[in-house]
This record gives sequence, structure tokens and C-alpha cells, in this order.
Amino acid sequence: MQNDKVQIFDTTLRDGEQVPGCKLDTTQKLIIAERLDFLGVDVIEAGFPVSSPGDFASVHEISKIVKNATVCGLTRAVKKDIEVAAEALKYAVKPRIHTGIGTSDSHIKYKFNSSQSEVIRRGKEAVSYAKNFVDDVEFYAEDAGRTENAFLAKVCEEMIQSGATVLNIPDTTGYCLPEEYGAKIKYLKENVKGIENVILSCHCHNDLGLATANSIAGVINGARQIECTINGIGERAGNTALEEVVMILKQHPYLNLQTDINTKLLYDTSMMVRESMGMPVQPNKAIVGANAFAHSSGIHQDGVIKNRETYEIMNPLDVGVTESAIVLTARSGRAALAYRSKNIGYELTKIQLDSAYQLFLKVADTQKEVIDEDLHRLMKEVNKISKIIIS
Repeated sequence: MQNDKVQIFDTTLRDGEQVPGCKLDTTQKLIIAERLDFLGVDVIEAGFPVSSPGDFASVHEISKIVKNATVCGLTRAVKKDIEVAAEALKYAVKPRIHTGIGTSDSHIKYKFNSSQSEVIRRGKEAVSYAKNFVDDVEFYAEDAGRTENAFLAKVCEEMIQSGATVLNIPDTTGYCLPEEYGAKIKYLKENVKGIENVILSCHCHNDLGLATANSIAGVINGARQIECTINGIGERAGNTALEEVVMILKQHPYLNLQTDINTKLLYDTSMMVRESMGMPVQPNKAIVGANAFAHSSGIHQDGVIKNRETYEIMNPLDVGVTESAIVLTARSGRAALAYRSKNIGYELTKIQLDSAYQLFLKVADTQKEVIDEDLHRLMKEVNKISKIIIS
């Protein structure tokens, strides 16, 4: 793999579907999987096959239709899980088994009542067993974010020796700071024998709102796969948002990192997922939120009207949004009123604009937003004072 390519591992259909109330049926999963393949993701984590007959069927059917991406099935470090995943993936052009075990002191003591050596043994056994079914085996060190670096390095080295092709370093609880997570990836790059032969992967959760920042810190320090979901959906506060990391890498070319994502499909894909899962996206969500390219402050509106780049670092067309929105509120200025009026057919002189603006403020102070219908009524009032040129 080229050194500047960051693989996008999408887990919308696995980790994303773990959100309460977001259950999808197989037909819905197939539609989303086809879109993800078309979007350009490198890996689609299609589900956790052993968890239910429905999940098995979904992974099985997705494996049949995906033409370009690797199709991945999640397992625990349990032979039965691995066997079931292998069966579900048997029609995949590029199958991957994703297996692993918790590595933090908390997981080893309280979740497994075990020891570090036993966890390593179980991980090695799982990776080796998975290699009997597929060439591509990803190992996850669950709660790696809270795992001591020296032990994590030892785990990684053992998994490489057992045949792992990808090492997933999850910040499972979303606890790490970006500097800390980036340093962890850097430590592994510098201290694990054979690390140059595998891909390090970032799987970050958003409990403290740091999932995207941590993932970017990870790839800056040598990781070459980001595990993420559309709209950042996922367990608890969610996962790294695919659209965010992709656009960060696109907008910062000096990082010399790139993805194969067709960014013009991001907004439509976001809409597809939110409608299928019934999971609304907050209006101020980066990249795909309703307000991501909307301007209501008069100072911002005037700047954007004169030159979009004064307040927009991205062209909305690059993510599939048709245009920036100039939203009329009590905070809007004359420039915005003239702009919106012209868009619906009214050419105002300076005197007409002054009259219209005074009437506009009276309306704007009584409602959250002034829409086109309001403007038409307002222009009728202005027209009584001075004839407006209608284009």
C-alpha cells in the first residue's frame, strides 16, 4: 500500500448499528453496503455474524454484492465465532476476519479475571485459527487506549508473528487525548518488531468529543487505517465520523495523506443513513449538518456573498451540498436581504433596500427565520412606496 494512502474502514453496519433503536434489516443493510462500496471505502465491517441469525444473513448477503471493498466480519477470540464469520464471508471477493481481545488492566482483571500472558495466548490462538480461513486477519486490542504501551507493544508483536495483517488500536472508551493517542501509535511504530509489515488502525470513540482528533493524530503518527461510521453514529457517544476525517485530510494537503473517498457523495450518504436508521443529525454537525454551510450573522453573510472563502474553508459542492445558505434572521444585514431578494426576483435600489430593511427587521424580531414567502409580502409593502424592478 502506498505510504500516503489512509484506508477507510467503515463500521456503520456493525458498530453504528449498535445504537439503541437503529436496527436495520438485511435489505436496508444491502442498500447501505452498496452505497459504501460506491463511496470508495476500503473496508466494510458488515456485522458480527455469530451474534444472531439476522447478522449472519446480512454479512453473508453483503459478501455477495460488494465488488470493490474488503468485507469484514467481527468476532471475539473464540473459535466458534471465527468459524461462523468465515462461513458468512465465504462469497466475499476480499474477506477479512476481525478478531481480538481486551488488553487493558481493567479488562484483564474485571472482564476476563485473567492475566496478561493468558490474554496474549488467547489472542495468538484466535489470529492463527482465523488464518486457516482467510489471508487478511485484523486483530483488535480492545481498550488499547488505556493499555500500558510496553505491554501493548508486546501484544502487537505476538499478533504479527501469528499472522495478523492489521492491528487495531482502539480508544474504546474515548478517554485518550490526541497527543496521548498519537504518541501511542508512534511508540508502536518505533518499538514493535515487524510493524512495517502490517497496517496500524485507529478505532476511536467519542465519549469526550475527541474521536476525530484522535484518529487524525493516529494517522499523522503512522497509522494507515481509520475505523469510522457515517455521521459518527455508534456505541454511547458514537465513533469517529467518516465525513470528518476524510475532509480533514482533503483540506490539509500538507499532511500528504489521502483517501479514495468520493467526497461529493458524502451528504447523500449521510441522508441515506439517517433516514434508514431514524437517527437525526444535529444541525451543527460538521460537514453534513443542516447548518454546516448556513450563515445567519450579518457580518458573515456579507463576507460570504463577496467571497465564499471568507467564512467557508470547504466548497459545499465538494461534499455534495448544492450551495451555501444565507438564512435571514434578526442578525442579518442589508447585504443578505438584497441577496435573498434578488434570488427571488427583486432588484432593489439603495433607497428601496433601506425601506425594505426597516420592514424586514420588524418581521425578523417576531420569528426565528424570514423565509421567501415573508419576503414576497414584504416586497409588496415596499412596492407601495417605490416601484421595484422585478427580474
